[in-house]
Amino acid sequence: MEDLVNGFWRDRPVLVTGATGFLGGWIVSRLLADGARPICLVRDNMPEAKSHFGSVSGRSTLVHGDVRDVNLLKRVLGDYEVDVVMHLAAQTVVGHAADNPSETFEVNVGGTNAIFEACRQIGGQRAVVVASSDKAYGEQPVLPYTEDMPLLGRNPYDASKVAAEVVARSYAASFKIPMVITRCANVYGGGDLNWSRLFPGTLRALLRGHRPVIRSDGTFTRDYVYVEDAADAFMRLAEWLAADATRSGGTFNISTEETRSVLDIVASLVRAVGIDLPPDVRGKTTLEIRHQRLSSERLKSTLGWMPRHDLEDGVARTVRWYRDYFA
Repeated sequence: MEDLVNGFWRDRPVLVTGATGFLGGWIVSRLLADGARPICLVRDNMPEAKSHFGSVSGRSTLVHGDVRDVNLLKRVLGDYEVDVVMHLAAQTVVGHAADNPSETFEVNVGGTNAIFEACRQIGGQRAVVVASSDKAYGEQPVLPYTEDMPLLGRNPYDASKVAAEVVARSYAASFKIPMVITRCANVYGGGDLNWSRLFPGTLRALLRGHRPVIRSDGTFTRDYVYVEDAADAFMRLAEWLAADATRSGGTFNISTEETRSVLDIVASLVRAVGIDLPPDVRGKTTLEIRHQRLSSERLKSTLGWMPRHDLEDGVARTVRWYRDYFA
């Protein structure tokens, strides 16, 4: 791999928060493949996650604790001499955020604050990549969304991501902590075990012989990015920032810019699985943004990043993963 040739990641200690999450697990896999030494902050013992994360956890350092614990984070940063942080730990489910707004703000904003406060207290320069979300944009009047647009997130999850970005920028500006912010389109692929999400929920239903449930009316549109392409973008951004701390403060969208409706995605999954079951369209979603699409032009022009997987290829890979998982 290119990274092993230039040697940037070899033996480099990297703290990954949210390491047992969907994207976090793929980033840990990529770090190991590139020779890094991941230190994975893990809050809960999640047996389901072992199907994906378990294959790499034996080669990573696991630290059990809460991302809001500043003293724990200081110990980890110091003991393992961490100089790159991938901060992905968050409450990520929009519906859960609406039901539990206080918890969502505590984790998403408080966790981000704790990461930067630990960096501030321990001193030194650490490149921090912060996972925000396309939901921070809220509902914009113009598509596609570009990074210089105002952040209009209003619902609890959306607003928590806006607030976390403000915290990150404040620390970066005030205490010279190098950081970049990512805003991903809908990430999909194998290893997502949050069954309320579109891809895993639909595939679980189909592979068990049930009609997939669509909470909305199915006309909502999103753009998507395959999980390995998203992980690649995180890796490139971390290396780019670590090479030059003056690049701090940038924000980057990550998307293939392929937009589909919920009904289109479900139809694609039905075809890929080969089980023709019509979806159960319930039309009850009230807090979701109706249409979103991100521009990835800044990421492409700055780092030369390009997605390696279009939606058709990504869907095929995702279906294979879940077939194996349920087998």
